[in-house]
Amino acid sequence: MRLDNPSNGPAVMPGVPGLDPESFERLKEFIEQNLGIKIPPSKKVMLESRLSKRLRALGLSSFEEYCAFTFGPEGYHREIQLLIDAVTTNETDFFREDAHYRILAERVLPDLISSGGIEDLRLWSVAASTGQEAYTLAMVTEEYRNASRARFDYTILGTDVSDAVLRVASTGVYTERQAEKIPGTLKRRYCLRSKDPDAGTIRMKAAIRERIMFRNLNLMNADYGIRRKYHVVFCRNVFIYFDRETQRRVLSRVHSCMAPGAYLFMGHSENLSGSDLPLEGVAPAVYRNIGGKR
Repeated sequence: MRLDNPSNGPAVMPGVPGLDPESFERLKEFIEQNLGIKIPPSKKVMLESRLSKRLRALGLSSFEEYCAFTFGPEGYHREIQLLIDAVTTNETDFFREDAHYRILAERVLPDLISSGGIEDLRLWSVAASTGQEAYTLAMVTEEYRNASRARFDYTILGTDVSDAVLRVASTGVYTERQAEKIPGTLKRRYCLRSKDPDAGTIRMKAAIRERIMFRNLNLMNADYGIRRKYHVVFCRNVFIYFDRETQRRVLSRVHSCMAPGAYLFMGHSENLSGSDLPLEGVAPAVYRNIGGKR
C-alpha cells in the first residue's frame, strides 16, 4: 500500500489548478491519521494525480471544491471510501517472494500441523490487495494437506482498506499475465480458464475460493474485530509506509491476533527493531510468537 504516480502523464487534468496549501494539508492530515501513510510535500504532485480522476468523476473544477464536498455532510459517506481507494496503491502477485511459501510448506505447516496438532488452521493475509497472496496461501496449504495426508481444516482471511481491490479479490478472476507465476501443475489443479478464448482470463476454482473470506479492515483502527487467533500471518511490505510509532502500534495489534506459536511473515525490508513483542526470528523476515502457551 503506497502513494505513487500511476503514469507518466500530467498530474492534474487540464484547466484544474494544483492543490492549494490548505487543501493539501487537509488531505494530508486525513490520510496520515486514518491510513497511516506518510504524505510529505514531495508527494503533492502524486496526490494531485491520484485525485484528479475523482474531480473529473464528480464534475468539480478544483481541489478546494473536492475537499469541501468530501469532508462536508453531503459527500463524506459517499466519497471517503473512494478517496481511500484512489490514494492507496496495492502491489501484489502470485508467489511473490516465493522463498516464504517454501518456508511455509517445508517448516511452518509441518510444525503447526504434525508437531502442534492443530486441526483448524487459520491464516491471515493482512494486506490482501487484489487477493493473489491469499490464493497463493490456499494453494500451498492445499498442496501440503494432500501430500502429507494430514487431517486438518483451514480458512484464510484476506483484509485490506480498499473496497475496490477487495471486489477484485472476491471474484478470483485474473488475467493470464497476472497468473503467469503460478506453476503449471498448480494452475491445472486450482484454476479454470475462461470459456471465451479471447478473454485471456483464469478463475480460481470454487474449492479454493470458498476457503477465503475477504473483508475491509483499516490497520489504523484500535480494534480489528478479530476474535479468533491466527496461526499464520502474512503482513508483508506494510510497515514501510508507516512512521516508527505507527509501526509499533500496528505490529502490536497484529500480534494480539496471533495464537501462541503462530508465525509472522514480514517484508524483507522490514524488521522488528524497537519492538519488545515476544517474537523470535526463525528465517529471513519470518518470526514465531513465543508468547503464551501453545
